Amino acid sequence: MVSHAPAVRVAGPRISRVGAYVALTKPRIIELLLVTTLPTMIVAERGLPRIGLIVATLIGGTLAAGGANAINMYVDRDIDSVMHRTRNRPLVTGSVTPAAALAFACALEVAAFAELWRFVNLLSALLALSATAFYVGIYTLWLKRRSSQNIVIGGAAGAVPVLVGWAAVTGSLAWPPVILFAVIFLWTPPHFWALAIRYREDYEAASVPMLPVVATPTRIARNVFGYTAALVASTIAFAPVAHMGLTYVVVAVVGGAAYLAMAGRLWILAHRSSTIEGEAMRLFGYSITYLTVLFAAMAVDVFVRRIH
Repeated sequence: MVSHAPAVRVAGPRISRVGAYVALTKPRIIELLLVTTLPTMIVAERGLPRIGLIVATLIGGTLAAGGANAINMYVDRDIDSVMHRTRNRPLVTGSVTPAAALAFACALEVAAFAELWRFVNLLSALLALSATAFYVGIYTLWLKRRSSQNIVIGGAAGAVPVLVGWAAVTGSLAWPPVILFAVIFLWTPPHFWALAIRYREDYEAASVPMLPVVATPTRIARNVFGYTAALVASTIAFAPVAHMGLTYVVVAVVGGAAYLAMAGRLWILAHRSSTIEGEAMRLFGYSITYLTVLFAAMAVDVFVRRIH
């Protein structure tokens, strides 16, 4: 949650300006993308890839995602000024000018493509660029302000880093990364809808038709449960396709069962009351932990099986 308290300026303006540019990239979102990239690389390698390759892939992914996020802020600066959750963003406060933000974003994308092409491979560079194009063109410019399915379709951009990670190691794609793409794709709607329930009034004020703005609590909860069920099924399907072992399977089953139970509770509460914000935020918090632990389990599983 973004704090609305005034910032305490203990550093000089140069450091403050650097912080504003960093904020344009949405670092917390990038962290989650990288959490999925590295374990995917480990599964693809069936061990630890070269450190240089890991570093190059993560740097390229960070630059690409940061550029996409900055372009998103540039496009959405009008609605960001309306929403409580986003009113402290750099383009709203004037810490960075729109022209400077767009130039910065484009520079990050150029750097990302060049870095991935030079130090990883062309396929990874093209995949990273395609994620940015999809996020900006399909989600931000087309769907976000027009369709309640915006995050369902647009969320595919956030699933591309697993493809980048796999391609970085193998130079190609296969069924395992495709299923991991589906995992992230299916995880995104229930994750984001849970947050949007909390900030429904923000989205309504900005005329953004997120599902919680246009649907009843019961319908929202039903959709959350449906996507969660499909998500859990895809995580289990990944095990035989990627030849995962018991460590991963146990985490996928137990973690998925807990996720389903929480989604089910949200659905039950939605039938009984229109106030489900508290449960939705608990589900949102768990969704982040779930994804992090699931992908960590993939990596651990690989190393455990190598030992045995």
